[in-house]
Amino acid sequence: MAKLIEETVEKTKIPKDAQKEILEDYRLAVLSRETSLLGRREVLTGKAKFGIFGDGKEIAQIALAKQFKEGDWRSGYYRDQTFMMASGLLTVQEFFAQLYAHPSVEAEPASGGRQMNGHYATRFIDGEGNWLNQTELKNVSADISPTGGQMPRLLGLAYASTFYKQNKGLKDHSKNYSKDGNEVAFGTIGDASTSEGPFWETINAAGVLSVPLVMSVWDDGHGISVPKKYQTTKGSISEALSGFQRKEGTNGYEIFNVKGWDYAKLLLTYDKAVAVSREKHIPVLIHVEELTQPQGHSTSGSHERYKSKERLAWEIEYDGIAQFKKWILELGAATEAELEEIHKAAKKEVREGKKAAWDAFVNSVSAEKEEALTLLNSLASASPNKVFIEKHISNLKANNDPERKAIYEAVRRSLRIARAENNATKASLISWLDVQIDLNEDRYDSNLYEPGDSSALNVEPVEAEYSEEKLVDGREILRENFDSILTNKPEVLIFGEDSGKIGGVNQSLEGLQDKHGELRVFDTGIRECTIVGQAIGLAMRGLRPI
Repeated sequence: MAKLIEETVEKTKIPKDAQKEILEDYRLAVLSRETSLLGRREVLTGKAKFGIFGDGKEIAQIALAKQFKEGDWRSGYYRDQTFMMASGLLTVQEFFAQLYAHPSVEAEPASGGRQMNGHYATRFIDGEGNWLNQTELKNVSADISPTGGQMPRLLGLAYASTFYKQNKGLKDHSKNYSKDGNEVAFGTIGDASTSEGPFWETINAAGVLSVPLVMSVWDDGHGISVPKKYQTTKGSISEALSGFQRKEGTNGYEIFNVKGWDYAKLLLTYDKAVAVSREKHIPVLIHVEELTQPQGHSTSGSHERYKSKERLAWEIEYDGIAQFKKWILELGAATEAELEEIHKAAKKEVREGKKAAWDAFVNSVSAEKEEALTLLNSLASASPNKVFIEKHISNLKANNDPERKAIYEAVRRSLRIARAENNATKASLISWLDVQIDLNEDRYDSNLYEPGDSSALNVEPVEAEYSEEKLVDGREILRENFDSILTNKPEVLIFGEDSGKIGGVNQSLEGLQDKHGELRVFDTGIRECTIVGQAIGLAMRGLRPI
């Protein structure tokens, strides 16, 4: 597509395929923007508790999503809604289901309503705990709220491609996880969050290891209300990292800069950058500058409080969608009227998606509320404490918020009033409550630990057997155990500070690097955060790090 766009700009007549893709990208950008705008209103009217949105980042994320292939991984942050939509991993209805915290994986596949909005994920195991074939999926590790927290695991997700590519003994094991290590791990982060320690630690380690990692920094000039001149040396993360630029005969990064409102150059930049990383296993940093944030940081405040009139005027002019529209009109890819129809259709689609999500969320609670009211009325009719129970019935009827808490407060308080009574209606209400408790256990508390046959609780203990009475150092027992594991499980690798050449400070890995090779047993720098993160990312891709 990038080459086609480049050729299109040079011609007076636009190829139909290019025109179709350009207008589809514009439609998607507008759809995501309308989702952000309506999402904020849903929070401010009280239908959702908090909102954080991806407005202003749409064009860059569409360019990024074009490079996201089956088998690739993303570890990003909470403004990537357009990327998820463009990747076919998020619908408008699912976006609003998450905003309302609908506790259903069918309605809200990312987390079943357990995560804050804007926190995305895809499944990589099935309902029985078996691995899905990651090479056939676009994979997204679950987003987390701590800024920079997505970085450490990103290192492991990228290093897994290097390990699969170099370890020929994994041919049979890798079929569900990798195709010759050709997968790229994509990271995204807001510019201000590059001040966090995990970012620097990950960036450094990725450069040392030379892994296929593509890091996009979304730069809108601020970290909440604080300008980036107070966040980053030289006021630019790409300038601050310029010493990481790869040179002849050295490792390091390829660093790219591009304006976040320039659709054509974004496509060309991402096409070139990702090709370098995928083909050569070189980490890449793409600093996407001059982005905007039309609604401010979140629903907790307004950016008019801290941005000058000049800055706000600039953001209107250089809004990505506004610049994209201007480019389309200049190119002759569509008329003003045609683009206006796209806006109208997007507004309608977002309203319909929002309504469908809200109705599904409310109806799931309303059904329980009606059941509870029916049973409570029966209890009141048979109770000498009718007047007190009816007070709770009245309060429940008056509560129009779609929340289960009010239902179970009314039920439990009514049962407390009727605690000395003994009748069939009370027994029916108790029975109903027991069923609902089990259902809510699954909605809100399930999967804290691995369920099913693969649960660690199902592992049978094996008693130690000693063939002879001989005292040996504990480190020798550990060494023999590690040796056996490495010999029999090619997906295992051991790494850490001093783990490789010297065999661990306590010699529990003595000689194992010489026996199994530097790919399986190796040293790392003093970077504890990313040692753990590297292991997490590797494990997510089917490997067994120690």
